[in-house]
Amino acid sequence: MGTDLNSTPSANRVHIGFFGRRNVGKSSIVNAVTGQDLAIVSEVKGTTTDPVSKAMELLPLGPVVIVDTPGIDDEGELGAKRIAKTRQVLNRIDVAVLIADARDGLTEIENELLAEFKRKSLAHVIVFNKSDLLSGLPAKPYPGAIYASAKEKTGIEQIKEKIGELGKEEETRFRIVGDLVSPSDFVVLVVPIDKAAPKGRLILPQQQTIRDLLESDAAAIVVKEHELRGTLEALGKKPRMVITDSQVFSKVSADTPKDILLTSFSILMARYKGVLAPAIEGVAVLDDLRDGDRVLITEGCTHHRQCDDIGTVKLPRWVRQYTGVDIKFEFSTGGDFPEDLTPYRLVIHCGGCMLTDREMRYRRRHADEQKVPMTNYGIVIAYVQGILKRSLQPFPELLSILED
Repeated sequence: MGTDLNSTPSANRVHIGFFGRRNVGKSSIVNAVTGQDLAIVSEVKGTTTDPVSKAMELLPLGPVVIVDTPGIDDEGELGAKRIAKTRQVLNRIDVAVLIADARDGLTEIENELLAEFKRKSLAHVIVFNKSDLLSGLPAKPYPGAIYASAKEKTGIEQIKEKIGELGKEEETRFRIVGDLVSPSDFVVLVVPIDKAAPKGRLILPQQQTIRDLLESDAAAIVVKEHELRGTLEALGKKPRMVITDSQVFSKVSADTPKDILLTSFSILMARYKGVLAPAIEGVAVLDDLRDGDRVLITEGCTHHRQCDDIGTVKLPRWVRQYTGVDIKFEFSTGGDFPEDLTPYRLVIHCGGCMLTDREMRYRRRHADEQKVPMTNYGIVIAYVQGILKRSLQPFPELLSILED
């Protein structure tokens, strides 16, 4: 899902997923909660065929992404694929809303889904829809559940308030760079004009970093790589740090005096997503790669590939030059993160700016469980160019990892 300069990025919105069996009125509850026809409503079972996502404002929470999923009890081969997609949604949402039919209570299918929520430590609420068809509420209502009716529009405000309460608990506490600067500091951002970025815009990590600096009452000076040296010489005082696009790391390092902190947008993004330390550990695998080893390069978003694309062209070239061995590279984008990572000696992930923190942590944990090291674009580039230690100077607590 894309973004523009005037909207909250998808990855920074609270993601709310709606789950349930077919024909429990799940999509009707989604429409009632959102106040608009996000989902198709029909008496025919299985009308929702794929997860449907929409960015919107949901009071009292604010910017969210609503995800309506297919029935978890879908049938046949196509149904199995839909269920698999539904389960993938669990890896990227912050709050789950489980819709059940009030007349049926919790069936085995709902209980299995609840167990999955708990296994993933996923904040959730149970909603019993069609409660208008009950003669009265059960003598022992399910603890914490909301009895609602999409048809009669009862219980809807309760659902929204509960989602808001759970969503607030899940909002990220991390900063991109704001905790590394003080008011009145200034930071130089090196931003090549990236062909992959939409015309007239900066790419998302650059936008987010500028916003974070402004919120910290610090100043951002934005230059292209060929303007950096002259800008630093012309400034009246030393900047707090230089932050660069990883693709020009080597040149920027050469043009930045050693007494000025230097790092990259990609490294900051790994820190922001909570995966920087293990990514630093994982990059050392580059020194152990052998002919025929398979390496997965994966991106969290999809974009039109350029002739000198960083993921499919530049990174493989730099890694082959550094290792001197014949590595077999494979690639994935968007939501196509492989379930089975065991064929790979290493996973190299993008900064993950378009992924939620939860999905990025899931991918990290998924690799750990299969004992496959996972690192990051910016860390790999700094490592093969011999400047990783320098690029981690803003985070002295992490430098010891390189010495282990």
